[in-house]
Amino acid sequence: MNDIPRPEATTGDSSWFVRDRFGLFIHWGIYAMPARHEWVKNREKLTDEHYQRYFDHFDPDLYDPTAWARAAKAAGMRYAVLTTKHHDGFCLWDSALTDYKATNTPAKRDLVRAYVDAFRAEGLKIGFYHSLIDWHHPEFPVDGLHPQRDDLAYRERAANRDVKKYAEYLHGQVRELLTNYGKIDVLWLDFSYSGRDWGWSKGKGKEDWQAESLVAMVRELQPGILVNNRSEMPGDFHTPEQVQPRGWVQVDGKPVVWEACQTLNGSWGYDRDNLDWKSPSLLLRMLIDAVSKGGNMLLNVGPTGRGEFDPRALATLQALGDWMRLHGRAIYGATQSAFTPPPDCRFTQRGDRLYLHLFAWPFKHIVLDGLAGRVTYAQLLNDASEVKMSEQPLPEGGAGGRTLRLELPVQQPDVLVPVVELFLA
Repeated sequence: MNDIPRPEATTGDSSWFVRDRFGLFIHWGIYAMPARHEWVKNREKLTDEHYQRYFDHFDPDLYDPTAWARAAKAAGMRYAVLTTKHHDGFCLWDSALTDYKATNTPAKRDLVRAYVDAFRAEGLKIGFYHSLIDWHHPEFPVDGLHPQRDDLAYRERAANRDVKKYAEYLHGQVRELLTNYGKIDVLWLDFSYSGRDWGWSKGKGKEDWQAESLVAMVRELQPGILVNNRSEMPGDFHTPEQVQPRGWVQVDGKPVVWEACQTLNGSWGYDRDNLDWKSPSLLLRMLIDAVSKGGNMLLNVGPTGRGEFDPRALATLQALGDWMRLHGRAIYGATQSAFTPPPDCRFTQRGDRLYLHLFAWPFKHIVLDGLAGRVTYAQLLNDASEVKMSEQPLPEGGAGGRTLRLELPVQQPDVLVPVVELFLA
C-alpha cells in the first residue's frame, strides 16, 4: 500500500471541512417567484421592469429557517451555504448600500439574519454565497451574459458604466456580511469569466472584482474563513460543479481541498416544472464517490417563493438522513484509501477503519485484493452483524500471494448502499 499525497495546508481552517464532508447549499431569491431557474432573467432576457414584479410580490410567509436547519441536520449535513445575493443583484439582507433588498419587499425582514441564527442554533457551520456579478447595479457593465445583451439601445445607454464603482459596492457588501453576523465559516464568491469574448464585450474576472484586495479584506475580517476559488484567486478549496471528478482534484499536479456542488434536479433555484429529480440512491452514491476521492459534497435545495423546501426535496433529505444515521462514520472524517476497491464499489477510510461501499450487491462473495492478512474483523455497518472472512490463493496466473474473500448474505440489507466495515490490523 502506497501513501496517498494529501493537500497542502490551507490559509483558512479546513480541518472541520474535510471532517464534516456533507453540506447544504441554498439558492433562494426573488427568482423563486417565476420558478423557472435562478438564471431566468438571463435566459428569458427579462428587463428590470418585468423582473420588478417578483420583487414587489416576494412574500415568503412560510419561511422557517429553523425547519430548514433541522431538515439539513437530520439529513446528516453539518454546514450550510446560503445565497446572500445571486446574479440578479437582489439581496436577502438589510444592506445599507442598496434599496434592492428583502426588507423593501413584502417580506419586510432580514432573511440572512434569521438563517444565521437558526442554523447556528442547530450546530451547523455557517456559509455565505455572494455573487460577483450584479445585473441590477447601475455601474455593472453590460456584457454577453447580461439580460439586456441584445438590446442595442440599452447597451448604448450603459456604455459609460464604471466597473470600479461597482467593485466598491461589491467590497462594501461583503464587508457588511462579514461584519454583522458573527463568525462565518465559508464564503463562496461566484463567478469569474474573464476568458469569454463576445467581440463587442469581454468577460469579467479578477481585475474587475479587485479580487486580491477583496480576499485580503475577507481574511482580515474573518480569520480562519474558507474562501473558494471562483474569484480567480487561489482560494482554500476548489468547486467542481455538477460533475463527479475522476479522482482527487489536482492543481499543478498536486491534490487540493475540494467540494463538488450538486443539485437535486439540475436547477439551483426553485424550478417548479423541472422533473429531472435525482434519486436518493444516486445522490448517496455521488456523496460516497466524492469522499472516496478526498472530497466533500454540497447538495442544493431551492426553496419556494413562500419560503419552504419542496416536499420532494424534504423526502430526499429524509432518505439521505436515514442512511447517514447508520453509516455516518464511513463519511465523517473519512477520505480516499490507498487500497483499490473491487468493481462497482468504493472505499473510504478513517484511520484503521476501511469502509467498503457496495454500489452493486454481489452474489454471496466479494474478493478484496491486497487485504489478506490486513483485516482483523468485518461487519455490515448498518446493524454491526459479522461478515465472515477467509483468505484464498490468487487465481491461476496471478503474481502469487493471497486475497481476502468476504461471505455476504444473498439478500442485500435494506439500505440504499450497503457498507462493510473492515477493521485493519
